[in-house]
Amino acid sequence: MSNKTLQISLSFLLLLSLFSLLQVKADDPYRFFTWNVTFGDIWPLGVKQQGILINGQFPGPQIECVTNDNIIINVFNSLNEPFLISWNGIQQRRNSWQDGVYGTNCPIPPGKNFTYILQVKDQIGSYYYFPSLAMHKAAGAFGGFRILSRPMIPVPFPPPSGDYTILAGDWFKANHTDLKAILDRGQRLPFPDGILINGHGWNGNTFTVQQGKTYRFRISNVGLTTCLNIRFQGHRMKLVEVEGSHTLQNTYSSLDVCLGQSYSVLVTADQQPLDYYIAVSTRFTSPVLTTTAILHYSNSARGVAGPPPGGPTVEIDFSLNQARSIRWNLTASGPRPNPQGSYHYGLINTTRTIRLANSAPIINGKQRYAINSVSFIPADTPLKVADYYKISGVFYVGSIPDRPTFGGAYLQTSVMEANYREYIEIVFENYETTVQSWHIDGYAFFVVGMDGGQWSSSGSRKSYNLRDTVARYSIQVYPKSWTAIYMPLDNVGMWNIRSENWERQYLGQQFYLRVYTPSNSWRDEFPIPKNALLCGRAAGRKTRPL
Repeated sequence: MSNKTLQISLSFLLLLSLFSLLQVKADDPYRFFTWNVTFGDIWPLGVKQQGILINGQFPGPQIECVTNDNIIINVFNSLNEPFLISWNGIQQRRNSWQDGVYGTNCPIPPGKNFTYILQVKDQIGSYYYFPSLAMHKAAGAFGGFRILSRPMIPVPFPPPSGDYTILAGDWFKANHTDLKAILDRGQRLPFPDGILINGHGWNGNTFTVQQGKTYRFRISNVGLTTCLNIRFQGHRMKLVEVEGSHTLQNTYSSLDVCLGQSYSVLVTADQQPLDYYIAVSTRFTSPVLTTTAILHYSNSARGVAGPPPGGPTVEIDFSLNQARSIRWNLTASGPRPNPQGSYHYGLINTTRTIRLANSAPIINGKQRYAINSVSFIPADTPLKVADYYKISGVFYVGSIPDRPTFGGAYLQTSVMEANYREYIEIVFENYETTVQSWHIDGYAFFVVGMDGGQWSSSGSRKSYNLRDTVARYSIQVYPKSWTAIYMPLDNVGMWNIRSENWERQYLGQQFYLRVYTPSNSWRDEFPIPKNALLCGRAAGRKTRPL
């Protein structure tokens, strides 16, 4: 037996011992995955690059599961540097220990493994995973993550004839190490070199359909720096789901998908049996980058011809109005048979307002990015680990203000305190001339309003949608504009709030929200896992069993 086989066998025995300790209902199935993360050569834009592969694949393998399934992923790090995977939109109820970002987890050392134990509790919809350390996201290791509805739970559209995933994003020809070096020198990244669809450039993907049938396309923007727009030549898209929420089924000829966002659309093959372009372009950029895939009718009489369909121009109003048109389907079931809209978010009084303003300061002669004048720097120990072991000096709560100061920017390991079961309003205020994208780990939130100009407590709230706004986990903020969300703090833990622009995230535009309760009950938060990796000032400490 080889050392690798022995290692996997021992890991499997460890998994069995872990599962025997988990208190999960017997009717919640388990799905097991073993992933080996390696470097490998890739040529997505015709230039050889060092990619990060999962089981030899770029992009990585897709996870497909059902609401409430338990997902067991044993990740072997065969790179020569630390590695972590995070789960974009998978909420991890009471369990930030599995979040996979450096503020909560120690990285997997080279040559070691870590087993993620996730439960997709009360979730449906379209998500993805990605590598969260350094600039690994610029090298791959991302993939799709589908959560299907349980049998007998009604879905508000007929079963499609096929279900496709489109992972689209801007891409650089430079290796991820070179991009990291640029940022470490305090410089901005250059303009991207192209756009990829499922790891391929121009016409590198073909999606086959049969005439007269309807197909679901799950579209995620897994890129680094730009919003995207997608069009299906000669076809309309019917929007049916946004990041775990069924939506009113509006139709669109083109759809903006900003960084970190995921949408599900239905496309009916109702045109002549030919081949058609699926075009993806950058939004709000000059120049505009475009790439294509092929929508291929099984009885096609001709390949694609002519130029791909053009997208919207740089105007903001088109995108803003489209974003406002995305509404919750209040009559549809979610992961449970009750209507999604039964949670009357607009009738609950908020207990706190947090205002967050992004900026792009120069600190110590280097480009940085900040929130409320604070540019985040990682600590020597993951914040969740330090909090659990009560290790002083790693961070302190209140190290970032909860409203803009417009003062001089500074470096800090920023953590904001929040109380469990509060119901809060967060306003993202963008005083810059570029579109911003934001994500909050561990939570879905209600996007109650967005508009141009400066937010005000007296006037802006009058335009809030308090009836059928969509619940999601990533949101854009347009230039010189604001976006407001409502969020119930129902998930204890240390949760990352970050820019989805990876240059900005890497250079400080993020912080952690410590959602706290004095209770020490498993009802509120799971204890540290028995297999937790410990590092920094926590190295050598013992974990307690699950």
